[in-house]
Amino acid sequence: MSQLPNDIALFETSQIRRIYDEQGEVWWFSVIDIIQVLTQQPDYQSARNYWKVLKNRLVKEGSQLVTDCNQLKMTASDGKQRLTDAANAETLLRLVQSVPSPKAEPIKLWLAKVGYERMQELADPAQAVDRARSTWQQHGRSEKWIQQRMLGQETRNKLTDYWANHEIKQGQEYAILTNIIHQEWADLGVKAHKDLKGLSSQNLRDHMSEAELIFTALAELSTRQIAESVDATGMAENSAAAKSGGRIAGKARAELEAKSGKKVVSPDNLKPPVRKPLKP
Repeated sequence: MSQLPNDIALFETSQIRRIYDEQGEVWWFSVIDIIQVLTQQPDYQSARNYWKVLKNRLVKEGSQLVTDCNQLKMTASDGKQRLTDAANAETLLRLVQSVPSPKAEPIKLWLAKVGYERMQELADPAQAVDRARSTWQQHGRSEKWIQQRMLGQETRNKLTDYWANHEIKQGQEYAILTNIIHQEWADLGVKAHKDLKGLSSQNLRDHMSEAELIFTALAELSTRQIAESVDATGMAENSAAAKSGGRIAGKARAELEAKSGKKVVSPDNLKPPVRKPLKP
């Protein structure tokens, strides 16, 4: 499988929109893009109509496939972010069975390869690092920014490793604790920070300034060390550690802002160059 920046993958010559959920550690793919490949429809609208009919049939049959899909914002043909049905690889593998197509087997192999590449990265983190560095370079990030982003990710990984070993469930509980930390250091939650920067489905950290990355890392480092010092276990104890760790970085941020006269949290973002729109 060839790859463009993270929001697009190629199956043969077809573009498949996708979003990586870092908290859930899973790729979400545009169902309509997959349907267009399977049915070999000439345009996006034809594939959209096919999916609409198929979705109604699946609902009437009591299938869970439609329920397992999420509505996520992805870049449409006009370059704007629009909600579209998205599914993970597991759901799509089941969906493929409902569409008679000569492309069914190649698509299943392609989806399996996407998962395999993620497994490779888990077994050999250097591959993930190389992929990330390449993507950031394509987006025009400086080497200094890339280094700070990678250091921040290492700090984040150590924190989530601690959570995983201390009765914190991956997904929603990670998100709750992350938001507590963010609220304490930045004085606004993750969603509000993304809104400030005009982001939707994009990864907030990929659009932070150097200062924002540094304070995020300080907050997460402080949280982990505080949690380790008391062997925090479960949501209640780790929430307390998250508040304390985030507050340490929040005080440092406020002091820097007072001395420099410049806000650390800003609406500036680092959106990548506009890519060629998908075919309608």
